Amino acid sequence: MADTMRAQRFYADTKTIAVEDVLIPEPGPGEVLVKVAFCGICHSDLSLINGTFPAQLPVVTQGHEASGTIAKLGPGVTGWAEGDRVVLAAGKPCLACVNCLRGDMSNCLRIRLMAFAYDGGWAEYTVAQPFGLTRIPDNVPMEQAAILADAVSTPYGAIVHTADVGIGESVGVWGVGGLGTHMVQLARLVGAAPIIAVDIKPAILDRALAVGADYALDARDPQLAAKIADATGGRNLDVAFDAVGLSSTFEQALNSLTVGGRLVGVGMSADAPSIGPTSIFNLFQRKVLGHLGYQNADIGTLAQLVSLGRLDLSRSISDIVPLEDVAAGIEKLDKADGDPIRILVQP
Repeated sequence: MADTMRAQRFYADTKTIAVEDVLIPEPGPGEVLVKVAFCGICHSDLSLINGTFPAQLPVVTQGHEASGTIAKLGPGVTGWAEGDRVVLAAGKPCLACVNCLRGDMSNCLRIRLMAFAYDGGWAEYTVAQPFGLTRIPDNVPMEQAAILADAVSTPYGAIVHTADVGIGESVGVWGVGGLGTHMVQLARLVGAAPIIAVDIKPAILDRALAVGADYALDARDPQLAAKIADATGGRNLDVAFDAVGLSSTFEQALNSLTVGGRLVGVGMSADAPSIGPTSIFNLFQRKVLGHLGYQNADIGTLAQLVSLGRLDLSRSISDIVPLEDVAAGIEKLDKADGDPIRILVQP
């Protein structure tokens, strides 16, 4: 193995990126070195570059949706072998806060996020902790495996854990891009009915119907509220997911809830939406829940669903760019060129 590798580097002071030669990291005790196969480009990566998310390091390798194979085991690592196909969890618990010390590492109070607090997967190699790895079945393509680490597992966590969607509950999804597309698929998988997709682009609304939405409605339609009421028998939505995070989508979703309905915020921006008058909010017993990420075990669940043919991610990979062209992939996502679900980087 050579001493150096190619890696994308984000420079916080100038908000610029470059693909450079850097030293291949050496796995320490309790760590493994992973040769990256694919790594997704996510809107949160763009948010670091454009300054919406504050930088945590002066220089960092981005990318937090990575699949690959174990290239080297650090001292003391057991249960894994070189060549194992894996997906990396996109965060490391601190192991020192109150929650971590009581074994609740999924709710770490000082979670370190991959590609923000430590180097990520837009590189030929990256380092991971074994308990953050998920073994990938041989029949699951590595391209699809990569996006399990956020684009699919975050919607899964929002639906199954945060919203606790029940069979037969009505669900609305605002924004049917990388997160929203999988939200529609997973809502159908858990038995939600009806599922209403809301977006502003006709091509995206058609895609939403193709992946499992019962209705696809234009967010700009002045009759949107009436159409949601009609589709749900006058009840409105049990659960609404805002996969965009703008004030307009958040507030529109909130106002589409039935009595006691839940709004789950998944998309992020700098917007500050309103819940409206507290008299109305309280009268309708609305619930607003913030959601971030997933539990590591969710990746294994999703990998099994893909392996068994229960979850089809074949249309989710919109493009693959080589590492040297990562800037072109970032620009394509930023401009929504072709309405991509997920663009991958291949080192």
